[in-house]
Formats: sequence, structure tokens, C-alpha cells
Amino acid sequence: MLSRAGSSLLQIQPPTYGNLITILSIDGGGIRGIIPGTILAFLESQLQELDGEDARLADYFDLIAGTSTGGLVTAMLTAPNEDNRPLFAAKDIKQFYLDHSPKIFPQRSGIFAPMINLFQMATGPKYDGKYLHGLLREKLGETRLHQTLTCVVIPTFDIKRLQPTIFSSHEVKTSPILDVRLSDICIATSAAPTYLPAYYFQNTDKDGNVRDFNLIDGGVAANNPALVAISEVTKEVFKENPDFFPIKPMDYGRFLVISLGTGSPKVEEKYDAKIAAKWGILGWLTNGQSTPLIDVFSQASADMVDYHISVVFQALQSGPNYLRIQDDTLSGTVSSTDIATKENLDNLVKVGEALLKKPVSRVNMEKGHSELVQNGGTNEEALKKFAKLLSDERRVRESRSPHVQTSK
Repeated sequence: MLSRAGSSLLQIQPPTYGNLITILSIDGGGIRGIIPGTILAFLESQLQELDGEDARLADYFDLIAGTSTGGLVTAMLTAPNEDNRPLFAAKDIKQFYLDHSPKIFPQRSGIFAPMINLFQMATGPKYDGKYLHGLLREKLGETRLHQTLTCVVIPTFDIKRLQPTIFSSHEVKTSPILDVRLSDICIATSAAPTYLPAYYFQNTDKDGNVRDFNLIDGGVAANNPALVAISEVTKEVFKENPDFFPIKPMDYGRFLVISLGTGSPKVEEKYDAKIAAKWGILGWLTNGQSTPLIDVFSQASADMVDYHISVVFQALQSGPNYLRIQDDTLSGTVSSTDIATKENLDNLVKVGEALLKKPVSRVNMEKGHSELVQNGGTNEEALKKFAKLLSDERRVRESRSPHVQTSK
């Protein structure tokens, strides 16, 4: 049997001792982070059935990527607690959103609420972010990027440099100036334009070098960070990182990717060109309870990434190694990013639970919606299969790694 000192599970061994490179990716989407949170709780429960109740997602994935609300979930799953185990179990994510979303996104009521919201968005961000900032600093403390229990990738966008800033565990090794506090990364990646304020901070590395960061929501660059995650791993392969030997560049047969969306309101078809043709700045920023400009660029980014990965994996006969779970049938209040009423949050939990029972689907760019994958089963069934693959991969690595002692 495997000898395990300290915790009941060892930190994941590198891919060089296994057969796969395992990646988990979580989209942005505000309070709709409850949806992937519900999916992740199920996946972790399946891993616990196979490997014991101490199993955590960080024990199985070589890299976890998240944008905006997905970045928060990524930090929750990978930041260490005092026992050097993940700060949150996946089952705790849902309750975190239920408890804190109403304070992050306080709701106005009364007949003048829509007018006040419109005025607020015209003169500044809809929310001041103070509660969120304080909460993240309290939960994550002084934990820095290099301390996560597995590698992470969290995109942001620097509005001063006008380019993405990708906070990557791999990049920290060669760019120590990026080894910033996880709380700063999470505040930055969730700073959605019009909703939360842009975020400025400085970081100083051990050599005294100082860098300024002027950041907003990573969804501007990559609302679906799965492709960024694959690219980060591919760069390490090119660099001949020994953790990835003897894997070759673009060896997609070695990748196992689970990508989780936060839902979209495509089924509503709520915008059209005749209406949008009359919009000015305010029209693009607010339409009912939505922000069309945010909806457009976040959904376009997410779908293009899904389309690219799906096509490439199928072309390289690796289709079964890619699982995208997304619900594009949201409508009304449940499709919002910030309506944090108890009723809406409870409904989002139900959306996540129902999504587990839905068939595996894949985006069809020509039809504009998802279509069923033949013989794909339900998302729940697919996750059970992936849990078995992840558990088997972990065992293979531990049996081959010289860093894991075995005893009879």
C-alpha cells in the first residue's frame, strides 16, 4: 500500500509519472458561480467514494484555472489551510455564495430602485466592492500565488498596459514579481466593469523590484480560461520542464480537461439588431436587468474557446478527454450576474442540480446553441467516468514516482 504521512493524501505527483495532464477550468459569471460550485461538489463526492473522505479536487488536477467568480473558486479550492490542505472543500462553495453574495451585491428595493441603479452605473460602479475585498483578505490572508496546493491560472486585464495579466503558478518561477497575494488576484479578476471598481496594487519581489498593477475582470480577456490553461501547460512542455517529460507539444491525447460554464441566457434571444441599432452608451450598459456589453464579450469569449478546444480535441482523436458542462437555457432573473436575492440564489442551486441530469452537450457555432453529444450520457454520468480516470491517474503516478514510498 502507499505510505501517506501527515494528511491522508499526498500532493499530486507531476505528469511525468503518469499518462495524462489534468486540467479543471471554471468560467466567470458573478453569482452564477453557484452553478459550477454545485457541479464541483458532485465531482469531489465521486472522488471521495473512490479514495476516501479526505480527497479534494486539488489532489487530482495538475492545473486549476478560473476567471472572475471562477478565479475565486479556484483560490478556494487550492489555497492551503493551517494543515496544508485546501481551504474549502467543494461542498462548501455553494454555502459560501449563499452566505456572502447578498452582501457583495446588496439589492435595492422600491419603485425608484431601477432609476437609482441606472444613475449609479452612469456615475460609477454599481457596487463599491468593500465587502468582497474585506472577505477575500480575511479568508486568504497573506497566502501568495506560489503557495497554492496545485498549479493555478487566473486571468486579469491590465487597463494601463492594455493587455492581459495572467497569474500563473508556472510563470512565477521565472517572473517572481507575479508572486502576489491570492486575495489581490481574486479582487482583480472579479472587478467586472460597471459592477465593481478597477483594482490597483503594487508588488515587490525579493530583489526589491516593484511593479504596479491596474487590473479589471479577467473576463475581458478570457471568460472561459480553459485555453489559457492548456497554453500554460504547453509552454512548460516547450521549456522542457522535467515535470512534463517526455510529453510532446500539442500532444492533446495526454490532456484531460473539464471545463465548467456558469450558464447563459441564449434561449431568450433577448437582444436584436433592430433594438441595438438605437443604443448609445447607456443602452449598451443597461437593458432591463442586464448589461448587454458585458453579456456579449463574456459569452463570445467563452463560446470561441469551447469551439476551438472541441474541434481540436476531436480532430486529434481526443474528444472523450474533453468535457464542457454549460447550461445555455437560463432566462429571466436567474441569468443575471448580481441579483443576489435568496430566491434567485436558491434557484441557481436548482439550476446546477438540474444540469447534472442533463445530457452532455457541445456548442454548435452555426446553430448558436448547444447540441447533444451522441452516446455522451448525462453530465452526472460523464463526471463519474472522469472521476474514475482521475483516481486511476493518481494511483499510476504514485506507483511510478520515486518520491512516494510504498510498503506492503
